[in-house]
Amino acid sequence: MQNRKVVAYASRQLKNHQRNYPTHDLELAAVVFALKIWRHYLYGARFNVFSDHKSLKYLFDQKELNMRQRQWMEFLKDYDFQLMYHPRKANVVADALSMKSIHMSGMMVRELELVEEFRDLNLCVELA
Repeated sequence: MQNRKVVAYASRQLKNHQRNYPTHDLELAAVVFALKIWRHYLYGARFNVFSDHKSLKYLFDQKELNMRQRQWMEFLKDYDFQLMYHPRKANVVADALSMKSIHMSGMMVRELELVEEFRDLNLCVELA
């Protein structure tokens, strides 16, 4: 945020192995992903990271971490940031963007199903 406005958003699909991660690991992976993307802006600067996941704050105080978490924590030590809790209800824009992508992916799956049904019926299908 800059002047109380979001500067940028980023997203990507989960890799197959990441689909089994617990929620707090996915949240931490998102922070690491963002820092890697914008490291040329953030490295050496003091900044805040906002998350709607409260348990992420407690992960930084844990003594027992798995190897993946330890590796990410080691990466995060290079940055000067403060993790801030931002309630989900207040994060309307990011939620709207994520819901739109979920809705659109569902529409694309349905479109592919219809194309297959048309092919099974020997109907001509032309995709734009």
